[in-house]
Amino acid sequence: MMLEFLNPPFMQRALIAAVLVGITAPAIGIYLVQRRQALMGDGIGHVAMTGVGLGFLLSTNPVWMATLVAVAGSVVMELIRWYGRTRGDIALAMLFYGGMAGGVMLINLSDTGSNANLTSFLFGSLSTVSEEDVTAIVVLAAFVVLVTVGLRRQLFAVSQDEEFARVTGLPVRALNLLVAVTAAITVTVAMRVVGLLLVSALMVVPVAAAQQIAKSFKVTFVLAVVIGTTVALAGTVTSYYQDVPPGATIVLLAIAAFIVLTALATPLARRRAKGGVSDADRCTLEVPAARTAKDDVQV
Repeated sequence: MMLEFLNPPFMQRALIAAVLVGITAPAIGIYLVQRRQALMGDGIGHVAMTGVGLGFLLSTNPVWMATLVAVAGSVVMELIRWYGRTRGDIALAMLFYGGMAGGVMLINLSDTGSNANLTSFLFGSLSTVSEEDVTAIVVLAAFVVLVTVGLRRQLFAVSQDEEFARVTGLPVRALNLLVAVTAAITVTVAMRVVGLLLVSALMVVPVAAAQQIAKSFKVTFVLAVVIGTTVALAGTVTSYYQDVPPGATIVLLAIAAFIVLTALATPLARRRAKGGVSDADRCTLEVPAARTAKDDVQV
């Protein structure tokens, strides 16, 4: 039976989580790529590990506890970015590695934690997605979608040119903080399926793949979400049948999509060049700073 993977309850929960991860990760990832903070999700994932450990130690839901700790960590990261100009990289490194080490220690100190729990959060696991996790993921994913879609013009303007956004009267620091918090929430949404160590790839790779053929911010956004959702679902189903880690499978499929779209985009770029249209003339995410955010994002 072709759709037998839909019968087990744990797969139904895993597929719901996969769809939400495929939507939310690229949705916030497109702003991180524009801000040249592609690895931010990786750092937040390290910090969220402490939240997972606290969840086991305090016998609470690890997803909610990881969300609280990841949000706090993202705020600290933004503060370091604002004020830690000289030794900011050292402070961030200590935060990231301290978060991971703290999580491992707390899980081992808890009565219910184990190395199996640790592995499932680091690399994802289909069988560990509970009904309570799905509820938390749905609520958190709804917040991410509301922010990334509802404030797309403002977030794009800040991500593209902070100085220009500040001149136009946008609350730049508040929006930067919102991007960081939304990225932190996305990490916790994705950790059950993709894993904390691989979630950053699902934020970045679908966006990079979409940029190979997209000509506008709107098309890039939509295409990245489509790619993210497709590889998340395909990776989850493949993991069920082949008994392979879902996170690694999803990321490898995303990289494969990037390679395919890059191969398709190369001949197109050459034809444009022969026709007298250079890459600089293409309507990409790079836009002149003199244009307004409303003009930049045609949605």
